[in-house]
Parts: sequence; C-alpha cells; structure tokens
Amino acid sequence: MAASIQRTRIRDAWLCLLPTCLILLTVALWPLVRTVIMGFTDASLADPGGAHFIGLRNYLHRDAQGWSGVLADPDWWRAVGNTMIFSGISVAAESLLGLGIALLLNARLPLRALLRAAVLIPWAIPTVVSAKLWAWLLNEQFGMLNDLLLHLGLIAEPLSWTGSPRLAMASVIAVDVWKATPFVALLLLAALQGVPKECLEAARLDGAGRFLRFRRIVLPFIAAPLAVAVVFRLLDALRVFDVVYVLTANNVHTMTMSIYARLNLVDFLDAGYGSAVSTLLMLLIGLITIAYVRLAGLRL
Repeated sequence: MAASIQRTRIRDAWLCLLPTCLILLTVALWPLVRTVIMGFTDASLADPGGAHFIGLRNYLHRDAQGWSGVLADPDWWRAVGNTMIFSGISVAAESLLGLGIALLLNARLPLRALLRAAVLIPWAIPTVVSAKLWAWLLNEQFGMLNDLLLHLGLIAEPLSWTGSPRLAMASVIAVDVWKATPFVALLLLAALQGVPKECLEAARLDGAGRFLRFRRIVLPFIAAPLAVAVVFRLLDALRVFDVVYVLTANNVHTMTMSIYARLNLVDFLDAGYGSAVSTLLMLLIGLITIAYVRLAGLRL
C-alpha cells in the first residue's frame, strides 16, 4: 500500500511539472541547441542564409598564418581573466558584507523594520538604472564623487574612474557590490531567523562569548544558506554583462566573457564565432558552478 501511494505521488508530481518542462524545452533548450550548432558554422548576421559547416575552426584552427579561433585569441583569455577577477572579488566582498549586514539587522535595533526595508533599495533598483546612476556619479568631469574628493582635498585632480586601466575594474566591482550585497544579506537574515534562541542563551549562560557563539552555533546553522547565496551570486558574476557594459562599454581592461561574446555577435555580425564564444561561456560557467557545489557539499 505504501509503495503504491509513493508511486502515485511521484506520478502526480511529474504531471504537475510537465507543463513547466515543456515550456523550458521550448524557450530554453532549442535556442541553446541552435547556438551550439551555429558555433560549428561560419554563420553571419550580414548573410543569414549563407552558413556552412566548418567544424572546430571557430574554436581552434591552424593554417599557414598560424593559430586562429576563440581559444587562440588573447582577447578571449583576457576576458576570462577579467571575469574571474570580477567574480572572485565581488562575490567574496558581497558574502562578507552581506553576512555583517544580516547580523546587524538581526539584532534588536531601533527602527529595525525601516532599516531592513532601506537596505533592499539598491537590490530593488534595476541593474541598468543603477549602473547608469553610478556612471553619472563617477563621471570624470562633472561626477559627484570627484567633486566631493576635490573639496575634501583627497585628490589633486579629477580621476577617470571608469576609463582608467587602473581604476575601471575596481569601480565596476564596487558598483556590483553595492547592488548585490542586499541580496546576500536578505538570504542570510532569513537563515539567522532560524537559529535556535535556546542554544544561544544556553551558550551565553555557560560563559561563551559572542565570537564563540557565532563560530560554534550561528555559523554552522547558516553555512548551507551562505553557500547557496554564493552559488547564486557566482552564477550572476560569471555571466555579468549589464553593469560592466553600461559603465565601461568595450573597455578591454574590464571586458568580460559575455561582453566579448556580444562584441563578436552584434558588432562584428559574426554569428558563428559569437555562438562558439557563448558555448564556451556556458561550459565554463557550468564547470565552475559544479566544482563549487561539489566542494561545498551542496545538494541542489
């Protein structure tokens, strides 16, 4: 009887999931398959009907002039490096700041509800809007940040925050951290609500300090939600496009893999090469995410 009920529940679950699966197959799987197929052709947006199969030439090919293809392009590897730097620093900063903000908002503070709502404002603003806002604030000639620093005497002349090779990546990371930290804080705040108060009170009565209570009780309880938050942010950071493109456009010092794919697909009208780049981007993101999930011991 129990086995029959279990089979019925599994069947009903699949029946409920079937419409969603069909929609995903239609709107996600077919474009993905078409992109992979186009990566093996010389398709061009300038001549949509003139595509021919060329094998792995878009990925790696050697001829009389030497090696060609995505994997032989220094700009691609620079984009990979920029993406790794952006992802590593931004996700780490967002995780640490989000944890600190979540702990602060979880404490008994005056106007705590108002503070929680205010913290979510950066996350609620659309990414393109917030990036454009920061583009004005960081403008070299009439940006508010340069004006403030000049009046405080911290700089002698206006800085090119988004145009300088030395400052562009740091500026993009700072804007992304400002935008995404509330998301991490919200997830961790929800996890903190589930930490048993009895355990914390018992540890306090036993003489455990705040740091020891956090390390031995709070951190183990929120470790899984923290890892999930990192996964979500890592996925967003590895495929980042909008905030970087709005702030720095095609600047080689901040160009990410997504921007490199867009450059070849849209600006150069090379659909075959751009599709190959998109396929590599998908594979790289998938491998990094799977590796992190395995190392973190998550069951997603």
